[in-house]
Amino acid sequence: APEERFGEDHLRMLRAVRLAAQIYFQIDPGTFAALQANATKIRGISAERIREELVKLFSPPHAGRGLELLRDSGLLAEVLPEIAATVNCQQSPNYHPEGSVFNHLVLMLNQLPANADPSLPWAVLLHDVAKPVTASTDPQTGSIHFYGHERVGAEMALALLERLKFPRKQIDDIVQTVLFHMQF
Repeated sequence: APEERFGEDHLRMLRAVRLAAQIYFQIDPGTFAALQANATKIRGISAERIREELVKLFSPPHAGRGLELLRDSGLLAEVLPEIAATVNCQQSPNYHPEGSVFNHLVLMLNQLPANADPSLPWAVLLHDVAKPVTASTDPQTGSIHFYGHERVGAEMALALLERLKFPRKQIDDIVQTVLFHMQF
C-alpha cells in the first residue's frame, strides 16, 4: 500500500512529486490521496534531504509543474510555507493579468532556460516571497501594493535558505537577487 511505502521513508512523498514533475506522469489517485493524507510527516525528514529533492524539483524545464504538484499534494505548506502563502495572494490585474503571486511564480519557472544557473530557480521562487506579508490596498483606487516587499523578501529568503541548509555563497547570491529585483 502507498501508506506503507511512504511510512518506510517519508521523503518518498517528495520524491514521488519530483519524479511526476520530471517525467510528466500522473500520480495514481490512490497514491496521491495517501500523499495528501501524510504530507505533514515530511517534517520529520532532515533539511538536507528535503533541499536535495527540492533542488531537483525546481530544475528546468519542469520547475513550474513541480511547484503546482507540491501545492496540490499538500507538501508545499509543509516544506515551503512562505511560498504556500502566495497561492491566495492577489495582485493588481493591470500589472499581473495572470492573477495570484503563485500563478506568477509558475509562469516564471516555466520560462527558465534549460541551462539556468542553479541559483536562478530559487531567485525566481523567492523574489516575491514577501508579497503576502506586505500587501496593502489603496482605499481610493483599490490598487494592490507591496511596499518594501523586496527588502522584507530578502530577509525571508535568507531565513528559508538557511533553514534548508543551502551553501553560504548560494544563499548570498539568491538573497542579493531578491533584494535588488525591482531595479532595472
